[in-house]
Amino acid sequence: MSAAKIKKGDNVVVRSGKDKGRSGTVLQVMPKEGKIVVQGVNVATRHRKPSQVNPQGGIERREAPMAISKVGLADPKTGKATRVRFEDKDGKKVRVAVKSGETIDG
Repeated sequence: MSAAKIKKGDNVVVRSGKDKGRSGTVLQVMPKEGKIVVQGVNVATRHRKPSQVNPQGGIERREAPMAISKVGLADPKTGKATRVRFEDKDGKKVRVAVKSGETIDG
């Protein structure tokens, strides 16, 4: 299995779709499904009927999973979307932003 280019806690920028240009923090990564959950992006609304668990009912908003291919890692320098490559620094494999050459984790 190859190393993950986007991990939980990373800042990402949405490259396509209805939320294009928006950015947020990764809450969850689902590599087998090829999906990602980003805070404040792709928010789905559900209208809930009152129940014993939730007697008030109402509108529930939460982030829905989206395709991981729609997001790009935010460059640490510029904040714009960038691709990721891996380099070996001091015997450790680290992620590097392609646009700026900045080390992401390390």
